[in-house]
Amino acid sequence: MAAKGGVNEIAARYATALFDLADEQKALDPVADDLRSIQSLITESDDLRRMVRSPVISRDDQGKAMAAIVEKAEASDLTAKFIGYLAAHRRLFALSAIIKSFLAELASRRGEVTAEVTSARSLNDDQAKAVEDALKKAVGGKVAVEHRVDPALIGGLVVKVGSRMVDSSLATQLQKLKLAMKGA
Repeated sequence: MAAKGGVNEIAARYATALFDLADEQKALDPVADDLRSIQSLITESDDLRRMVRSPVISRDDQGKAMAAIVEKAEASDLTAKFIGYLAAHRRLFALSAIIKSFLAELASRRGEVTAEVTSARSLNDDQAKAVEDALKKAVGGKVAVEHRVDPALIGGLVVKVGSRMVDSSLATQLQKLKLAMKGA
């Protein structure tokens, strides 16, 4: 597997190519939705994450597995072909970075700020809307929110906007309490 800088360079090139194709076909939003769905599946499944990163699984097997996932996600034809291309050229290891780069480019072109919101469990629609509204007010503009789930947080949220991070997770609060009690 390539070094981290190499992955980011590969991701940027592939994301730009996909972005240009989607833009030509007036399919930026459907492709972005597809990519968010696929990233969500990757995030939620350890097996899928391992399969995407594995250099020992054959191209053919990776391609078949990703074709089934793309079908399950009901992705557009462009997204399906793109992911098939990545599998055929042994570039699936960069898929998450490609998705992140694509979504960042889309947000940038729309004048949006991207915020990463991680919660202990999935937010319902009302909660997600409330978080999004609060971020819009705090940032003072458009915000593209990427939701993630990390049960290790126990409760609360971790919000990242650019280089700023607010961690109100229960796990962090407990860690701070533990450290404070050691000093007492």
